[in-house]
Amino acid sequence: IDKDALDAQVKERKIQEAAEKAQHERFAHDMKKNDKLMCLLEERQKNEIKDMNRALTEFQKNFQKPETRREFDLNDPQALKKDRPARVSDSDPRCTISGMQKFMGEDLNYDQRMKFQKEQFREWSLQQQKDWKNALADQKLADDLYDKFRIELDRKIMEEQRKEEESRRVVCTATKNFNRIQAAELDHKNELEKAQKIKDDIDEITCLLRGDFLSENPDQAIGPLGVLVDRWKGMNQEQLMAIHQFQKEQALEKLRVREQERRRDAEWDRQRLQAARAQLLWERHQQRQNRVQRQELDVMNAELSQEQKAKNIYLKEEEYSNIPTDEYYAQFNTTTR
Repeated sequence: IDKDALDAQVKERKIQEAAEKAQHERFAHDMKKNDKLMCLLEERQKNEIKDMNRALTEFQKNFQKPETRREFDLNDPQALKKDRPARVSDSDPRCTISGMQKFMGEDLNYDQRMKFQKEQFREWSLQQQKDWKNALADQKLADDLYDKFRIELDRKIMEEQRKEEESRRVVCTATKNFNRIQAAELDHKNELEKAQKIKDDIDEITCLLRGDFLSENPDQAIGPLGVLVDRWKGMNQEQLMAIHQFQKEQALEKLRVREQERRRDAEWDRQRLQAARAQLLWERHQQRQNRVQRQELDVMNAELSQEQKAKNIYLKEEEYSNIPTDEYYAQFNTTTR
């Protein structure tokens, strides 16, 4: 590795980063300066426009009064007050059909009629608010009943789960006991069979060892007519003893192998029982965790439900409390129409 070249590259990179940082800082300084200058120019322009509007208003107020206009009599705000009223009563003879001075709803009792209508609207509004409160109370009662029903349903579900877990636990216990009993019976049966087999083998070996064929009994070669050639045994006593010893060793080796097989089978059975017990403990642990998570989820859902209900009620009350009176009447008239 060329360390000098790498150091030079690192030094150049640091110089380049320092130059870029200085350039960015210079640009940021220029941008701040330009923004400040732009704000000053905008403020100056706003002040100039405000001064021009103020001067224009002063000029119109001092030199362009409405009384000095030729058409002031057409735009006089006091013209209607100076003029004779269109009618003085509902039976004014000047209020002819062609005069269009009297229409439906424009009688002189308009104030009393509007007051009566407002009072009627107020009664209707109070009745509507009462109905709305009753509806809210009914809704709250329905929600409470639904919550109670849901809690009862969850309780029944948890009770069913508990019963199912108990039944499963009972079945697992019965299965484990049955398997243990079967394993014990099988072990006992295998031990009995092995003992019986060992006894049979020993009896067979003893019979064979004590028989004339393996014992090399020389008497068996003696017949009524002399020596039987096919039954003659020409071995001596030492050879017979060696053969007997080898056969005994074979028998003992066979017994040792069978004992090892029995111990291995017993070890496998023990490991299988331990695995079944570990599986049962793990299932119980999972069930407890699921039950705890279910309870926490139910509590959280109940809290969220209560918070949502309180929020909805608050928003509805806030909405009805913030509606102005005229706007509420207009909305109510539209709804009733």
